Amino acid sequence: MSEKTFPLSKEELENLSKIHPTPFFLYDEKGIRENAREITRAFGIFPRFKEHFAVKALPNPYILKILASEGFGTDCSSYTELLLSEMAGIRGEAIMFTSNETPAAEYREARRLGAVINLDDFTHIDFLERTAGMPELVSCRYNPGPLKTGNAIIGKPEEAKYGFTREQILAAYPLLKTKGAKRFGLHTMVASNELSMAYHIETARMLFELAVELQQKTGIALEFVNLGGGVGIPYRPEDKAVDYQELARGIEEAYRSIVIPAGLDLGIRIEWGRTITGPYGWLISRALHSKSIYREYIGLDTCMADLMRPALYGAYHHITIPGKEKTPAEKIYDVVGSLCENNDKFAVQRALPKIDTAAEGGNGDFVVIHDAGAHGRAMGFNYNGKLRSGELLRRPDGTFTQIRRAETAEDLFATLDRGGLDRFR
Repeated sequence: MSEKTFPLSKEELENLSKIHPTPFFLYDEKGIRENAREITRAFGIFPRFKEHFAVKALPNPYILKILASEGFGTDCSSYTELLLSEMAGIRGEAIMFTSNETPAAEYREARRLGAVINLDDFTHIDFLERTAGMPELVSCRYNPGPLKTGNAIIGKPEEAKYGFTREQILAAYPLLKTKGAKRFGLHTMVASNELSMAYHIETARMLFELAVELQQKTGIALEFVNLGGGVGIPYRPEDKAVDYQELARGIEEAYRSIVIPAGLDLGIRIEWGRTITGPYGWLISRALHSKSIYREYIGLDTCMADLMRPALYGAYHHITIPGKEKTPAEKIYDVVGSLCENNDKFAVQRALPKIDTAAEGGNGDFVVIHDAGAHGRAMGFNYNGKLRSGELLRRPDGTFTQIRRAETAEDLFATLDRGGLDRFR
């Protein structure tokens, strides 16, 4: 089993933490850029390829600007994600707006920015036209429903709240055309954190076949298909990362066998988020306390308010102790935070080197939680009045830039009507 690595030494972390005390998120710009270029090289074989980074994975405009400079757009699902895209200089059809139960104001904002609106429900066609006007280019999200032979790997989309049925898809595009739409896209997204390439190839095949059927039955030729996101990352050291080149070749085979014989000229879009930034982010913390009762515990200066995936999903995040990379993992710990919830645990019964804590003297060991570059800070919250950590970016030249400061109590109380507090009875 290969061990996950961290780019900084313990000494470098000590120096950094003197300026930026723990806990904080750290992202590696060089790794993100190199990863983005690998994806572009692999999928550049397709016509009009475009990656729309899923803003929900890491909603920071500094990161979005980096990805925009690599040719990426954004995948947005809310008003504020649209604003973050604009903040990063991303506008127009570089934005895919895929929302559900969408307020009219959000459709109007997407229209203002010229985003590609990706409808989630048949009834939204009339709602969009009435509240924001019908754009020239519009897309629809497909939900394949109960699976047929050959699609078992996709899971159970019939239990998901998203998208159009096949019958609704076939009816939607002619209706959209009568309302003024002239260009069309098709989208699906039916899995998350999936490492199986066969799944993603099957998803592409399913969309290609639907695009051909749509042309044959309605005469409408789609401009693009968006294959969605859902590509996983190797959270565990023994997991195998998705090979972008191999995946692209598998999808290309389906494209050549289905799309080209039908005479379609389909552009290809994807909306990967986790895959882009996930492996290049870490949550940096220190060990504050140890506790020995029925189990051995290590308490950190961070908690699930910063990284809730382990508590929410039972998700695995690898942990390393800088300076002790070669020390035998002879202790079994639950690694926990300080939130008043018993599921506030980053690791359960995890074999780790003996960890020194601040309570024992000194600053305590650094505890590095890996693969926190997606759905980490983004899913933070303020329960117990916890203040969310800041974010640092390691630049390609080895310097560090603060791209979000840590929250303060004043930030937390900013929405209170403080002026009326004294008058309240």
